[in-house]
This record gives sequence, structure tokens and C-alpha cells, in this order.
Amino acid sequence: MRGKPMATMTWQGTNYGTQLMVLTGRSLRKFFNTPALIFFSILQPLIMLTLFSQIFSSITSTANFAPGMTYVNYLLPAILVNTAMQSSLQSGVGLVTDMKDGVIARFRSLPIRLSTVLLARNLSDSVRTGGQLLLMIVFGVLVFGFAPAGGVLGTLAAMGLALAVGWALSWVFLAIGAWVRNAELMQSIGFLAMFPLMFASSAFVPTAALPSWLQAVANVNPLTYAVDASRSLALAQPVTGVVGALVTSLTIAVIGAAFAIRGFRRPL
Repeated sequence: MRGKPMATMTWQGTNYGTQLMVLTGRSLRKFFNTPALIFFSILQPLIMLTLFSQIFSSITSTANFAPGMTYVNYLLPAILVNTAMQSSLQSGVGLVTDMKDGVIARFRSLPIRLSTVLLARNLSDSVRTGGQLLLMIVFGVLVFGFAPAGGVLGTLAAMGLALAVGWALSWVFLAIGAWVRNAELMQSIGFLAMFPLMFASSAFVPTAALPSWLQAVANVNPLTYAVDASRSLALAQPVTGVVGALVTSLTIAVIGAAFAIRGFRRPL
């Protein structure tokens, strides 16, 4: 007597959380296994902090600067936001590199959700950025005497806001990378966008010290609001713009993620 036919078993892959954890770990291991990449990712923001803290330190003697505030206390919260913004560019560059190396093609042959590849890249780069920002704060305290009125909690809140901005912009650069699929073009677009945002803002000098036409640009520059919010948290000033910065970051992230997923699903 014949038995009943066995049901065909088809492996459907692991759950979303496991896929995300494995892919995030893979991106982090790739970063930590490259000492030169670790070194330069730490060195770049420290050089920026050192140079700008010395070049613009005389601004504290002008009428546009708040009395009694040291320039490093004014500068470092802005450097946190700028560093997070610059680090977010590497999300797109890393995605394009994986496409070029054939890693993404191999992922497409596996029973995984493609969105986990993008989210894992975003999360791993956020972890890396968090380490950069923490080291910058320690460096600022030990070398330049960074001592904001907001103390440890205010500084950590400023760091968290910078991470939120970087996390959101990471989705934008992932979207650009998913569509252009060229590392050189990706970096050119990134730098072209970042430098006007960085310098036409309140990051390095108060907006009142800028020429009138540049003030107008800075007043509509979204980075100005993120920097001002981060600075208000670190310096224990009236907290304004924090909710707006977080809402704006979330909106940018949602739009960026939608375009990133759509572009990523296109044939290689």
C-alpha cells in the first residue's frame, strides 16, 4: 500500500530580523577589518575640529558672538552635525561599491528581502558614525577644554540629534547610489550638496556675522536649524527647533528610503 505523498518542503529563508542582524554584522565587520578606513574616518573630523577651532576662534571677540562663550563650545555641536552629514555619504558609496564588486548580485540570488540590505547598510553606518561622534566629544574635552553648560546629558542629546540627521541623510545618499550606481559620480554629487549646506549655515559663525545675501541663504538652510538645535541642547540654551529637526529628518528618511528601495530593485 502506497503511503501518502510527502509535502514538498521549500525553504523560505530566515525572518526579517535575522536577515537584518546578519547583514548589519557583515557591514560592520567589513569596516572594522580595514584599519586604514578606521584611521581616516576618525582622523578627518578631528582635523576639521582642530582647524576650524583655531581659524575662527577670533570670532568670539566680535559683537555678534555671545559674551563669555568659548568658541569650542560653540563649534563642537555643529561639527557633530557636519560629521554625521559627511559620514552619511559613505552609505551611498558603500552601496555602489558592493554593486560593483558583485556582492549585491549574490544577495539577489538569496531568499532575503532586498530592503534588509539597505537598512543594514544604514544601521551599520549609523553605528560607525556614533563612534566617530563619541571620539570627537572626548577629543574636544581632553584637548580643547570642551565644557558645555548642558553637561553630559546635553552633549549626549546633541550627539543623538546629530545621529538622527545623519541617519536621515544616509537614506538620501543610499537613494542616489541606488540610482546613479557610480562611486565617482556619487561622491561628486555628495560634496556638491554638502559644502554649500555646511558653510552657508550657522555652523561656524553666527548668521548675523554673514553678508546679507548669505544670511538669507543660511536662514532657509535646513542644516542651520539642525545645528542650532544641537547647540541649544549642548549649551543648555532655550531648546528650539529640536522637534522640527527630528520631524524633518524623519520626513527626509521616509522619502529617501522609498526612492532607495525603488532604485535598488532595478536590474543590475
